[in-house]
Amino acid sequence: MPTPPAITATPGAPPAGGPPRSSGYDLPHRDKMVTMAGSLIGLFLAALDQTVVGTAGPAIQRDLRITPALYPWLTTAYLVATTVMVPVYGKLSDQIGRKAVLLTGIVLFLGGSMLCGIAWSTASLIGFRAAQGLGAAALYTSAFSVIADLYPPAERGRYQGLFSAVFGVSSVIGPLLGGFLTDRFGWHWVFFVNLPLGLVALALVWRRMPNMSRRVAGEPLHVDVAGALFLIGAIAPFLVALSFGRSTVRANEAGFAWSSAPIVGLFAFAITCAVLFVRQERRANEPIVDFSMFTNRTYAIANAGSLMLGSSFLAGPVFLPLFLVNVAGVSATRAGLGMLPLTLGIVFGAAFGGRTAARMGRYKPVLMAALVVLLAGFIVMALTLTSASTLPTVALRMALVGLGMGPTLPLFTMAIQNAVDVRHIGVATASVTFSRALGQVLGVAVMGTIFAGVLGEAAAGIGVEGGMSAVGALAATAAGREVITHGVRLLFGCGFALAVIGVVVTSRLPDAKLASRRAPAPAIAD
Repeated sequence: MPTPPAITATPGAPPAGGPPRSSGYDLPHRDKMVTMAGSLIGLFLAALDQTVVGTAGPAIQRDLRITPALYPWLTTAYLVATTVMVPVYGKLSDQIGRKAVLLTGIVLFLGGSMLCGIAWSTASLIGFRAAQGLGAAALYTSAFSVIADLYPPAERGRYQGLFSAVFGVSSVIGPLLGGFLTDRFGWHWVFFVNLPLGLVALALVWRRMPNMSRRVAGEPLHVDVAGALFLIGAIAPFLVALSFGRSTVRANEAGFAWSSAPIVGLFAFAITCAVLFVRQERRANEPIVDFSMFTNRTYAIANAGSLMLGSSFLAGPVFLPLFLVNVAGVSATRAGLGMLPLTLGIVFGAAFGGRTAARMGRYKPVLMAALVVLLAGFIVMALTLTSASTLPTVALRMALVGLGMGPTLPLFTMAIQNAVDVRHIGVATASVTFSRALGQVLGVAVMGTIFAGVLGEAAAGIGVEGGMSAVGALAATAAGREVITHGVRLLFGCGFALAVIGVVVTSRLPDAKLASRRAPAPAIAD
């Protein structure tokens, strides 16, 4: 059944069957700013911890004696836990309110951060990183939903752009901050630095944020526990299998052959849980994923576009620093600084794209223009990167990628929030966040496999068994540096191909007008 059309009620109008309550649109300006500040800090920390461990990884590995097989899980555990929980928190926030979910997320994230900082073993650190991810998922979901609670669609562009810019900035400056903290204070502070900012966010949300809810007063609360468990069972093993699957497994290299029992078993378990999840959601009273929403063309296309573009997003932040350190010969800190033009491009692109869409009252023209710039950035990197490329030239080219990627972060969210029933804002926002996050994990897994294959063959040719030492061994020779350059250039080519698919998908997006102030506002729970 098609998604119901948007309700055109006066802001603050009570939902059918419920008593009058205050409107989220009618909050005092100061309360709106404080609420957004708390949400923004939480989003910054959650996105930061996607990449901040990257440059701290070698020090952590030496200190905790982490084996090559488990090293990738310093990041993967966080991403997997975050990805699988985003849809669950989205549904809960629609039912019990944003404040409760956001507070829960902050507490889980800060607890996980503190435990990561005092981790005593590989297993403990990986487990605590997963706990961080459980909290981060709530921060992602709530932050972008809060904007929809406080402002009507026509006014959301500037704030979506701001939040998306912060998301992009924190993801990219993570390696720089991680390197600085590790060099100056030790790797433990990569996690402890979250605590003071997180406590500020906790205080702001606790004291000043109203508990905005879409649920009708007196309506019973339905929590789809079975659906949540099946969803986790479908996604987590699938992502684990992608992370560890290898076409060829060399000595001291993480992973298993694609045809091995562990990988086949993980895929089989994931498929079984996916089938059970679809069956459960079709009969649940309040499903986590309402499949009828995919009959809404905007909803379906925006999610598909976010998935494809998300899969290309981390090609630069994750793999380019490796080129800069091992081929261009710069320090880890300078490599992080070299990513600043990408950061600035994302910030400017997200803010400019959101504001421009708000002024035009349309999002599609801005989105398509941004994607053209993104394609140009990827193809320039894929065709011009050489072993002689310097830090300044690489940094300037990456600014083009940032300018193209920046506007996509707020505009897909704006499109979906503008198209769905007001009761489904949390679920809809979570869906686009989930699609982007899933795309990032899939993209890193696939690109990592391609990159490992290119380097593994070359390393075997010079007598290196693979594993953590392969990159360093290759970087010691001119021929090896050419191999690393070729591998990174190939990944940008993959990013270009994924972005092309994203452009084709996005071109089918309806060009709807952004709703005015007559869009319905959320109610503030008593």
